[in-house]
Amino acid sequence: MKYIGKKLSTTLITLLCISFLVYLAFDVIPGDAALAALGTDATPESLEALREQLGLNRPFLQRYVAWLFDFIRGDFGMSYKYQMPVAEMIGSKLPITIIMALISFFIMIAISLPVGIYTAKHSGKLTDRLIMAVNQVMMSVPHFFMGIMITYLFGLILKLFTPGGFVSYETDFGGFLAYIIFPCIAIAIPKIAMSVKMLRSSCIEEAKKDYVRTAYSKGNNTDKVLYRHVLRNAMIPVITMWGMTLADMLVGSIVIEQVFNIPGIGRILLTSISYRDYPVVETIIVLIAFVVIVTNFFVDVIYQLIDPRISV
Repeated sequence: MKYIGKKLSTTLITLLCISFLVYLAFDVIPGDAALAALGTDATPESLEALREQLGLNRPFLQRYVAWLFDFIRGDFGMSYKYQMPVAEMIGSKLPITIIMALISFFIMIAISLPVGIYTAKHSGKLTDRLIMAVNQVMMSVPHFFMGIMITYLFGLILKLFTPGGFVSYETDFGGFLAYIIFPCIAIAIPKIAMSVKMLRSSCIEEAKKDYVRTAYSKGNNTDKVLYRHVLRNAMIPVITMWGMTLADMLVGSIVIEQVFNIPGIGRILLTSISYRDYPVVETIIVLIAFVVIVTNFFVDVIYQLIDPRISV
C-alpha cells in the first residue's frame, strides 16, 4: 500500500504539472482567440469586449487557477468558436477515439502474445527468421501510411468496407464496429511488431539465466519452464511497453481518424487549434495526458503484483 500511495501522489503531482504547462503553452504562443473567433473585419472595440467576456484580460495565474478548479469539477468551459460547452462538444466524440484505442490494444495483445512466444521457442529457425523479417518491416510503417494501404486493399480492392462511410455507434453499434476494425488494425500492426520483438528478446534473455537451468535440472520440459518460469519474468518489460503503447494508440487513433474520415476528437482538436479555441484544445490534451499518466500508474501497480521485489 505504501508503494501504491507513493505512485498515486506522484501521478497527481505529474497531472498538475502537465495541466499548468499546457495552459502556459497556449498563453505564450502567438495568436488571438478573440480575433480568430470574430475574424479580421472585427473592430478593436468588439475584440476588446470579447476578450473581456472570455476573461482573457485577467492575469495568467488567476485564469489558470479558475480553469483548474472548474476542470476538476468537470466544467471544461465554453468553446470560443462555437459558444457551446466543451464537454458537450467532445462528449460524443471521445468514446469513438477511446474505443478505437482499446480495440487496437486488444488486437495487439491477442496477436503479439502467441507470436512472440512462438518465435522465442523457435529462435533461429526458418519460421522465426521469416516472422522477424516481416516484423521489422511492419515496425517501421507509420500509422497513417498503414491506414492508406488498408483503405486501398480492403476498401477499394476487396470492398470489405466503404472508405469514408463511417457509421455512428449511436445509430448502429454493429456497423460502427465493422467499420472501425480496419483503422484499428492499422493502428495495431506497428505495435504488434514492436511487442513481438520485445517479448521474443525478453524470453530469450530470461532463458539464459541460472534459475532456468535449475528448472530444467529438476526434470521440467521446455513448455513448463517457459510458461511457469520464463514468461512471468519476461513479461515485466513487455507490460511496460504495453502501458506506453496503450497511450500511444490513443494518439494514433487521432491520426488515423483523419485517414478514415472518423469524427473523433482528432478532427475537433485540429479545427480548434486553427481557430485558437484554447478551452477545447487544453481539455483534449489534458484528458489525453490523464489517460497516459493513469495508464502508467496501473502498469506500475501491476509490476508490483507480478514481482513484489519492485518497490521503487
